[in-house]
Amino acid sequence: MTAVDTDRINVFMAVRRAERPARRAALTLALPLIAFLVVVFVAPILYLLVTAVGNPETREVLPQTMVALESWDGAAAPDEAVFAAFAADLKIAKNNSTAALLGKRLNYEISGMRGRVLAAARMVEKLDVGPYKKKFVELDKNWRSPEIWSVIKRNSSVLTPYYLLTAIDLKQDPDGSLVRVQDDQAIFINVLLRTLFVAGLVTAFTLLLGYPVAYVLTIAPKAIAGVMMLMVLLPLWTSLLVRTTAWVVLLQSDGVINDLLMALHLTSEKVQLIFTRFGTVTAMTHIQLPFTILPIYSVMRSIPTTQLRAARSLGAPPLSAFWRIYAPQTLPGVVAGCLMTFILSLGYYITPALVGGPRDQMVSNFISVYINRDLNWGLAAGLGVVLLVVTLAIYLLFLRLVGADKIKLG
Repeated sequence: MTAVDTDRINVFMAVRRAERPARRAALTLALPLIAFLVVVFVAPILYLLVTAVGNPETREVLPQTMVALESWDGAAAPDEAVFAAFAADLKIAKNNSTAALLGKRLNYEISGMRGRVLAAARMVEKLDVGPYKKKFVELDKNWRSPEIWSVIKRNSSVLTPYYLLTAIDLKQDPDGSLVRVQDDQAIFINVLLRTLFVAGLVTAFTLLLGYPVAYVLTIAPKAIAGVMMLMVLLPLWTSLLVRTTAWVVLLQSDGVINDLLMALHLTSEKVQLIFTRFGTVTAMTHIQLPFTILPIYSVMRSIPTTQLRAARSLGAPPLSAFWRIYAPQTLPGVVAGCLMTFILSLGYYITPALVGGPRDQMVSNFISVYINRDLNWGLAAGLGVVLLVVTLAIYLLFLRLVGADKIKLG
């Protein structure tokens, strides 16, 4: 190393030391925001990921059975030692009121297991001595099935792929291989595709409606532009629930839209608008429209209007000048608006729940059902992880196709 290099390093270190107090002050000012983001954003996502693969129920309720099953070959029904350990665990579970929790967890993978486990827990409560295997089989012949014991043994692990696989319509066979669930149970891929389709439709319609509005906002006189901007921003200042309820009133059979169609003799009878895909997309398009308009408008405001006049003065037709000179420069705003609208639409819950029909429910609706009605937090978290991965994949795809420098909010 030469003397010049040594001097450069010393100067660099001196500059770093001089900047250190300013960096500490900046970090101190940002600490509340960092702590807030960790608590309300990072921690819930980590909890979501852990819940999606967590598997505590079977392992905690059946510790002795798990030990006894370690030597089981999986080919036939387990021996008496396994049933004895199972009976001992069920007695404890019955006293601790955890048998229902075990049955509910096993019921996710094998239908009818909740009733079998509860019946077995009631039976072993009255038993003092064995042989337990004979008693279990007399109670229910399904206890001889290796499939049941394979599922119990498989759930001895701390983590499970069950919820994530179920969220994409897959399951594990007793031998551990992945297979697609039966057609009558395969619903989540269709729900995910439906969510993507509805979000794509809403994004396309908001772009078709929002792009001309944004352009008119940039060329209109200030007074008119101010009124138009107020109309664009007004929905953002109104509660989402209020806006959705307003669409329920408008779209219902005796609503304003049907009355108007009948008055104009466009239809001879009332049209079913609410609880349909049309109603869902219409209401979501209206609600999402400002999120598409504002980024496009911000970018359009930065484009000099003299460019179009220069193109016209050089002989370009108006339409050609607009699409070849002006429109390409609005691409950063278009991409930002479409990306924001599409991602927000993926997680919509209230509007499809109130305006859409049973075939219009999106992934978020199913997450809500599994949390509030079925109390199946694992599957709700699995669906959430799938939605999160899809959202991140779409975002990265946008960045790959368009480029991060082409996404601007203003």
